[in-house]
Amino acid sequence: MPTDDQLKEIVKQKYSEIALQDKETNLSSCCGAGGCSTEVYNIMSDDYTELNGYNADADLGLGCGLPTQFAKIKKGDTVIDLGSGAGNDCFIARAEAGETGKVIGIDFTEAMLNKARTNAEKRGLNNVEFRLGDIEKMPVTADIADVIVSNCVLNLVPNKDGVFKEIYRVLKPGGHFSISDVVLVGRLPEGLRKDAEMYAGCVSGAIQKEVYMELIQANGFTNITLQKEKAIIIPDDILINYLSASELQEFKTGCTGIFSITVYAEKPKGCCAPGCC
Repeated sequence: MPTDDQLKEIVKQKYSEIALQDKETNLSSCCGAGGCSTEVYNIMSDDYTELNGYNADADLGLGCGLPTQFAKIKKGDTVIDLGSGAGNDCFIARAEAGETGKVIGIDFTEAMLNKARTNAEKRGLNNVEFRLGDIEKMPVTADIADVIVSNCVLNLVPNKDGVFKEIYRVLKPGGHFSISDVVLVGRLPEGLRKDAEMYAGCVSGAIQKEVYMELIQANGFTNITLQKEKAIIIPDDILINYLSASELQEFKTGCTGIFSITVYAEKPKGCCAPGCC
């Protein structure tokens, strides 16, 4: 298995390519990783088109949920989007936060940031900002965000515990997050788990659902709520690239499941660090 730094570089290169692809190509792929399936048109992403603030130019079809729909954003809120891509969730968050709010998108892919900034300029949005940075070390000060959202991004990060620690640092006391992500129930076959390309495709980077929820609790968050859950079916003509025929059959008839979840949690009021209360 590649190192954490190698995995990050694979993801950065892949998503730089994706930034230059059209939505149709991304939707017909595994989390945008390339045109790898003819069986289905849309594997993971939900329909954003009815949400206020939707911008077709910013929708690359890369998400696995609608976190902004569940994020309880209020007028005047400061919202941070982790792995903001071309800016779709940021623009929807801005529609909720209004002119008195502020939205900051963080992404470590220059091509995505360029696309997002162009989209913001076209819409004349002066309270939406995009910053280059690693979400394990966010380029923002502590206790700044009322709300944090993220859509199908943490599964791409090797150090998920580090990201949740950063989320805790950056949220104001009493602030909250709503995150859509990919998780597992049961053990992935070795071919999927070890393949770096499938890491960039969102699957092998996913961790067990139980572990994911425990990480949130261990980092001091409260009122943890599973807002939405749906099964993700990976088509055979993707899986056959990574599994033998017998492994494929076992995978499809076994107990392993791949799910998209949207999770809500709060940073306690008056708390400075996990365990201080």
